[in-house]
Amino acid sequence: MSDDSIEMFDASEASTDSDWLSIMQEIGDESGYFEPLGDKHSAFFSDLGPVLLVSFETVSGVRGAGGGQMPLGYQIAAPRGWSSLTILAQGDTWYRDAAVYGFFDRLIDDAFFEDFDRVVFYGAGMGGYGAAAFSVAAPGSTVLALAPQSTLQTEAAEWDRRFLQARRLDFTSRFGFAPDMVEGCETVFIVYDPIQQVDAVHAAMFRAPHVHRLRARNIGRDPQAELARINVLRPLIDAACTGSLTPQLFFRLWRRRRTNAHYLGRLIGRLQIQNRPALLLRALTVANSLVEHPQLRKALERVQSGKPLRD
Repeated sequence: MSDDSIEMFDASEASTDSDWLSIMQEIGDESGYFEPLGDKHSAFFSDLGPVLLVSFETVSGVRGAGGGQMPLGYQIAAPRGWSSLTILAQGDTWYRDAAVYGFFDRLIDDAFFEDFDRVVFYGAGMGGYGAAAFSVAAPGSTVLALAPQSTLQTEAAEWDRRFLQARRLDFTSRFGFAPDMVEGCETVFIVYDPIQQVDAVHAAMFRAPHVHRLRARNIGRDPQAELARINVLRPLIDAACTGSLTPQLFFRLWRRRRTNAHYLGRLIGRLQIQNRPALLLRALTVANSLVEHPQLRKALERVQSGKPLRD
């Protein structure tokens, strides 16, 4: 199927979440289906081709990210003639809902995933947890998860105090402990920042031989946003969907950060706090070659003269 034959849908006319869900229902009727899953979740399916990208996203994240207010999974898959299935959450649910479990049970019973040549589960943070946890529904699939939680069950993850309200959710029943749920996958890629200690502990809990833990130092607390800023997110998901993603490819893509002004700005701040003048000089030199900004130029001049950035 050529790109010219694919209609790209747009839901940006919606003014409220309710309006947006109604528009997505209309789009689903044309592209595949849109199905509410209880009160807090929905499933949007676009049926285009033999590759399926399953993404776990939030309504607020989709509506706030541009792209015609269409799910990221759809934005990436549709132009390439791939199918997409997006599980949408309204709020911080971690997809812990009997209606979501029942939906995946139906997909399993209908052998839905067997209709596709390749199935990729993708998500970031809470969505990364969802991607890993529900990948058990499609044995032989690929998982790409950015800084996922392994579980937020109190006894197993009492060291993660970021999401205390989520401890009320049940992480002990079906599709619960994400590292166990990826055992039947072909390959699992976990991207995380080793400096973010809590994320690193979650990543360490994914220990199977087919799991690749990809250390992305200084990517920060929002790896999806950072990868998007340096134009790596879409190539990364593309590679997962074509079966060409490897740790080596990831690190080649990740090197693009070295010439990205936004990343260098964050790095400069960190190096200043850490008092590492040689690396600070290198980062400022590269940043000044990329961006013409008086504050950057002044900062480089101060470091070159041996002065601190701040008096």
